Amino acid sequence: MNNIVNFPALLETFFTDRLMHQRQVSCHTIAAYRDTFRLLLKYAQQRLKKAPSALILEDLDAPFIGSFLHYLETERGNGSRSRNLRLAAIHAFFHFAAFQVPEYSALIQRVLAIPSKRYERKQVSFMTHDETQALLVAPDQHTWMGRRDHTWLLLALTTGLRVSELIGLNCADITLGTGAYVRCYGKGRKHRCTPLTKKTINALRTWLRERQGQPMEPLFPNARGKRLSSDGIQYLLSKYVGIAQLKCPTLSNKRISPHVLRHTTAMNLFHAGVDCTVIALWLGHESVETTQIYLEADLAMKEEILKKTTPYTTHTVRYHADDQLLEFLNSL
Repeated sequence: MNNIVNFPALLETFFTDRLMHQRQVSCHTIAAYRDTFRLLLKYAQQRLKKAPSALILEDLDAPFIGSFLHYLETERGNGSRSRNLRLAAIHAFFHFAAFQVPEYSALIQRVLAIPSKRYERKQVSFMTHDETQALLVAPDQHTWMGRRDHTWLLLALTTGLRVSELIGLNCADITLGTGAYVRCYGKGRKHRCTPLTKKTINALRTWLRERQGQPMEPLFPNARGKRLSSDGIQYLLSKYVGIAQLKCPTLSNKRISPHVLRHTTAMNLFHAGVDCTVIALWLGHESVETTQIYLEADLAMKEEILKKTTPYTTHTVRYHADDQLLEFLNSL
C-alpha cells in the first residue's frame, strides 16, 4: 500500500500540497481547516482510543463523522453555522482524498453525502445614531490608549472595515490630503480603497502625528508596540459598550461585536440612499446578494413602503353581547 494511503500522510499532503501550493488559500482558511482537524483528531482519540498518528482512513467513515458533528452541537454548543463550516473543511479533505486514494471511493462518497444543516437566518444587528455617538465618546481621549481607541472606532464606523482588515492596517495604508482614503488587504486576498470623511481624516492626522510610526508598522499598536489582535479589539469594544450604556441604555439590549460596527456602516449608507451595488463595493462583498441582508433589516424602509400602499376597504362591526342564555351555553 502506498504511503499516501496512510491517513496522517494524506492529511499532511492535503494541507501542504492541495491548500498551500495548488489552491494558495489564505492563512485564515488554513487556520480554520487546521482547527477543524484538531477537534476531529482529539474526538477520535477519545472515542476510538487511538493516537492521531495511528488513525487510518477507514476510521473516519460516515457514521463516525456524523457522530463528530453531533458532538460539536451537543457537547461543544456549536450552532448549525459552525457545524456546517467544520463539515465544509472535512468535505474539502475527502474531495482531495477521492483523487489520491480512489480505492476508498465508496467510503469517501458516503462522507461527501453528509448534508449541511439548515439554520435560521437572524436579522443583522446594527447601532442607531444615538448609540454610535455614545460609543464614540466612551474612550477617555486624555490618555494615549483612549485616543487610539477613539480613532479606530471612528475609522471602523465610517469605513466598515472587517476586524482582520482593521488590525492589519499599517501607517502607510493611510493617505491623507485631497482624495484621502484607507487601503486595506481584505477577504479573498483583495486590496480595496475606501474614502474617508473629514472627521475621520482629522482624527487620523492627529493620531499619526502622535503615533510617529514607520510606514510598515501597525497603525493601531497595543501597549507593547505590537499589532492589536481580534480578541483585543473585542475586549476593548466590550469595555466601551459598557461605558456607553450609561448614556444610552438601549445598548444593553444588543450584543455589539466588531462586525456590528460594519453592519452599522452599511445601514448608514443605505439610509443615505446609496445603491446596494455601491455598498457591496464599499464593504468588499464578493456578491451584491450579500448586501441584500440590509434591505431586510431596514424596518424604517418597510414602514415607508406600507404608507404608500392602498389600505383595504373594510367595515368595522360593533360588538353586541349574546343573549344571556346563549352566553351561558357558549361558556360551557
